[in-house]
Amino acid sequence: MTPKLRPRERESIIQSLRSGVTPRTGMHYIQVGRAKEIEVMIHDLDMVAQEGSTFKLIIGDFGAGKSFFLQLIRSIAHEKGLVTMRADLSPDRRLQSSNGQALNLFQELTRNMSTRAMPDGNALNSIIEKFITCARVKADETGTDCSVVIKELLRPLNDMVGGFDFTMVINAYWKGFNEGNDFLVSCANKWLRGEYHSKLEARQDLGVRTIIDDSSVYDYFKLFSQFTQIAGYKGLIILMDEMVNLYKIHNSRSRESNYEQILRILNDCLQGNVSGLGFVMGGTVDFLEDPRKGLFSYEALHSRLAGNVFAEAAGVNDLSGPVMHLDNLTPEELYVLLTNIRNVFAYYKEDDYLVPDTALSKFLEHCSNKIGEAYFKTPRNTIKAFVDFLSVLEQNPDIKWEELLQGIKITKEESDSLSFNDESFNEGQNEPEKSEENDEDALVSFTL
Repeated sequence: MTPKLRPRERESIIQSLRSGVTPRTGMHYIQVGRAKEIEVMIHDLDMVAQEGSTFKLIIGDFGAGKSFFLQLIRSIAHEKGLVTMRADLSPDRRLQSSNGQALNLFQELTRNMSTRAMPDGNALNSIIEKFITCARVKADETGTDCSVVIKELLRPLNDMVGGFDFTMVINAYWKGFNEGNDFLVSCANKWLRGEYHSKLEARQDLGVRTIIDDSSVYDYFKLFSQFTQIAGYKGLIILMDEMVNLYKIHNSRSRESNYEQILRILNDCLQGNVSGLGFVMGGTVDFLEDPRKGLFSYEALHSRLAGNVFAEAAGVNDLSGPVMHLDNLTPEELYVLLTNIRNVFAYYKEDDYLVPDTALSKFLEHCSNKIGEAYFKTPRNTIKAFVDFLSVLEQNPDIKWEELLQGIKITKEESDSLSFNDESFNEGQNEPEKSEENDEDALVSFTL
């Protein structure tokens, strides 16, 4: 049966691939390979949905498909009734800081909170209102006031860090929702998104004594996980990409504090200290294995994340541990991927194909001759070039694909190993401007 591809989906896929980013919709039209990896992740998501937990590092070279894989995991999580939060790390978004970068990450994650019904983000309100609906139904069944039922349902949160104020804010949301007080609903939303910067202001608006800040971000991840389960969802999956930005932190103390936060998350997830919560992080090989600045430079993480020596001896990839290395796409899988892209351009109508099957083989042969085996190890540039190739043919039907193919230039996907300077984000520490360690780090990271 021929898939029905809508024009909006088609344009979204093509524009995303041309820009080298992952499409937010229509991923199933172009997905190929990764069967074993997907099977393992489905198992982990099932564990989270059954009140378990998971932690996974998705490791691969630049352009190897990490972002695409994370987006695919997000879609699968929605199908299993899980709530997802997704964000990319950057110089101003980190797991741990004292200058607002951790709070920036939290705010981005809450903005991108999504469910199956709201896959594009901003699902926080719908989750709270689903919880309120459940509380109303229970209140009607028992003849109890809804605010009393809400407090009873949220009682388990009171034993968690920040749980008492979290419960008060949800009650305030219910009160504003019930009375038509938009200001109160807006204040509750502002608090839950971590947008209050003054405890006094939050106390005046909501009667709470605390606000979400850099030091409490991880505690509120756990609170949101429990709240989503009480609201009727199976749990919460937090997806973070571009973890290489932690590796690029110049200040060694700041970098290690972020690694300590990863260690805390890893321990909680693998020891079963949290339920209905999973973390999936995407990073490069350097971010993991660099002995000076990567996760392996932190001994406690090195011992937990080290590879399976028996799998290495057998020449296979062990996917069951906390680290998942993405296997390279085979040339056959890349051929299928190009076929899928051609189908998207033609709305799956064979008569409208812009190029024949022969052109796909010639294109891959051309890539192989230009950049060698890297064309399927890091296929991003190959895909971008193929989309550009088809776009020109679509706009200029008189051009022959054989002639156009000779003019295509494809380069290897190169990583930017230049670290950003962290002196402006020194975490409030009065470190000397120059030290032996910092000088060494600077020399190692400043490579072109």
